[in-house]
Amino acid sequence: MALESDLYGPVKALLEGQGYDVKGEVRGCDVVALRSGEPPVIVELKRSFGLTLVLQGIDRLSLSDTVYLAVGAWPKNLGDATKLCRRLGLGLMIVATERVEVLLDPLPYRPRKNTRKAARLIGEHARRVGDPNRGGSSTKVPMMTAYRQQALRIAALLARDGAMTIGALRQAGDVPDAAAILQRDAYGWFERVARATYALTPEGRRGLERFAWPL
Repeated sequence: MALESDLYGPVKALLEGQGYDVKGEVRGCDVVALRSGEPPVIVELKRSFGLTLVLQGIDRLSLSDTVYLAVGAWPKNLGDATKLCRRLGLGLMIVATERVEVLLDPLPYRPRKNTRKAARLIGEHARRVGDPNRGGSSTKVPMMTAYRQQALRIAALLARDGAMTIGALRQAGDVPDAAAILQRDAYGWFERVARATYALTPEGRRGLERFAWPL
């Protein structure tokens, strides 16, 4: 659609086909549609999806629970756009030439909690020692996780005392997940030198240096 006003005709036709009396530019609203005994349907028009349109839609929710955003081009991140509209209780229409596609109707949003992810979040917070990462920062140093902290504690013990058994490492370094970390060896820091016995690799020593981990 070349102009924002080009969206009006197809949207008006869609709503009139559903029995609404449709008028444009009513007290600041791009489209207002009324049907006997029902709350108004409000549609805000924009050539493309963006923050300005979303804020307009939020403002119109003070007038009606049935608010649509209509855009003349498919959003680049369609999944994110529909997710945002769903969370805000806004509907979403795409106006392509003379055809209107309703992607989302405005409904109250009741998020379903992801208990598995929530448990992982709480578990990571509980296992992480101290507060090693600065919130909002982005550096070349990888994020310090509870898993990485345990791996570094193992590496420090091996660097200091040489090859050790899993049991000895678990006890000496307070690393409850020592067996899983050593067997997975996600960073290439450890090598198995005997049954249930591990030593530090050169990459492991570089890891200790990179994170300035005390021995």
